[in-house]
Amino acid sequence: MSANSQHIIPMLSYENGIAAMEWLSKAFGFSEKEKMLDDNGNLAHGELAWGDSIIILATPTRDYQCPKHHREICEDAAKWSEVPYIINGVLIFVDDIEKHYQRVKEFGVTFLSDIETGGPAARYRAEDLEGQRWMFMQKD
Repeated sequence: MSANSQHIIPMLSYENGIAAMEWLSKAFGFSEKEKMLDDNGNLAHGELAWGDSIIILATPTRDYQCPKHHREICEDAAKWSEVPYIINGVLIFVDDIEKHYQRVKEFGVTFLSDIETGGPAARYRAEDLEGQRWMFMQKD
């Protein structure tokens, strides 16, 4: 990890970290920065960049269950995930919310909301391929 002005770095777990890195890059527009695999070929440490900021991804164990799969077997998780809000997730500022929203549509993203306007800024919410939640907000 390189030094930058970022003081907080989100760390996300994925059942298939390699596929998640590829999907997040294609769908949301991240750039792959680093990918380290363990002896079994799983993602031990991955970094995706958004401008000068990064997020870290990994596949912690083969027993890890992503939010999407956990909801399928856990009634409580399914119930509290019915809300369209970011329960746990990442907020990303974009230069053009309309353009980003249209781009993301092409990749089969699960939208939790359409673009909403009003304070604090135009934004939308979405889930990725494993059910992690994201909010994209128009940068002022």
